Amino acid sequence: MLIGIDASRANRKYKGGTEWYAYYLIRQLAKIDSTNQYVLYSDKPLTGGLIDLTDEGGEVNGKIDLVKGCQKINSPHNNFRAKILNWPFFYLWTQARLSLEMLFHPPDRLFIPSHVLPAIHPKKSLVTIHDIGFERAKELYSSDKIGPGEGLSGKGFDFLAKFFSGGKYRSNILDYHSWSAKFALKHARVIIAVSEFTKREMMEVYGASQAKIEVVYNGFNADLYKPIAAKHETGRVLRKYGIKPPYIFYVGRLEKKKNIARLIYALAIMREKYGKINHKLVLVGNAGLGFDEVKYMIEEFDLNNDVIITGWVPERDMPYIYNGASLFVFPSLYEGFGIPLVQAMAVGVPIAASDIASIREIAGRASWLFDPKEASDMAEKMAEVLLDKELADDLIDRGKARVKDFSLAKCAKETLAVIERM
Repeated sequence: MLIGIDASRANRKYKGGTEWYAYYLIRQLAKIDSTNQYVLYSDKPLTGGLIDLTDEGGEVNGKIDLVKGCQKINSPHNNFRAKILNWPFFYLWTQARLSLEMLFHPPDRLFIPSHVLPAIHPKKSLVTIHDIGFERAKELYSSDKIGPGEGLSGKGFDFLAKFFSGGKYRSNILDYHSWSAKFALKHARVIIAVSEFTKREMMEVYGASQAKIEVVYNGFNADLYKPIAAKHETGRVLRKYGIKPPYIFYVGRLEKKKNIARLIYALAIMREKYGKINHKLVLVGNAGLGFDEVKYMIEEFDLNNDVIITGWVPERDMPYIYNGASLFVFPSLYEGFGIPLVQAMAVGVPIAASDIASIREIAGRASWLFDPKEASDMAEKMAEVLLDKELADDLIDRGKARVKDFSLAKCAKETLAVIERM
């Protein structure tokens, strides 16, 4: 059987949760499946861990056949190849170029790791939907235009979007998310939800059939995210980013959805109410929607010396930053899963996080929960973990037990089983 996978997100240089999900799932499938054949579709030549799917670390030239668009890649069972689908524009690669490939060279199964299913696709297509926050909390998402932007071409693009959707959608990111999720739910053979929460959301919002949705939890890289005994190595990495313990740690996009501005306010409250807590706040991630408010809050509360913003950090350095932290904080307003929670549990860092359904499901009793809309509660719960060693140790122990439920091998085996059952 030939299984096609959209690897375009997994191939991005700056990866977030959905990109790492696709990346590690592809690598794990290459390890466990020696029977099926795979083709990875991408808009750009594959790099790094996607052209060498083995753990041998050998030299790979990644040579591309310019006529066929095929790229050579190493895999443990020699059953993976890549197809580079060039496209001259920065938009509509999935709906135009990948659709053309599906029309002329369809695989037996198509797997889309993030919810945008091409308009033309095999009947047996599988799509992972991570969350539908763009339906539940539209104000937390960008409504920036997609396509050629402003001007005559942009207006034409917008007209076509409205025309073909009967006036329901415009050519912006928010509407594209909404249309894509509904299209996938209607046309894919099976949908994977990364949590029971996301499954319930799709059933409630879209009226999706329970029978069509399979829940498969995300995995994490257990070889990377673990306690690190070598303190000097942790110190070396922290110095590279100007970080000095003690500190509270957050990783993710710095945006409204992640509630970072309110986290800054909570830090200010904690500083004033609990004077003996002198922890800095380390924010790792790229700026997103609402970052101006984050900068304003830092200035407003005179926290320039207390908040460290590193920007994006390569994954090889991430475990060290986790290991050096006194507390991991996850203040999101909406999540489908929350991979950083699992990484923090694996490393052995106590967690304070939002009291929302998905986090209760994933982290459960391994996190100290707060009301994400109340900065004072956020400050109080963070302080309680920092000041109570017995509480912190208990959260760490609960996390070590809970994290056993999330493995890459389990995620890949269950995903492959869904693909083969279609």
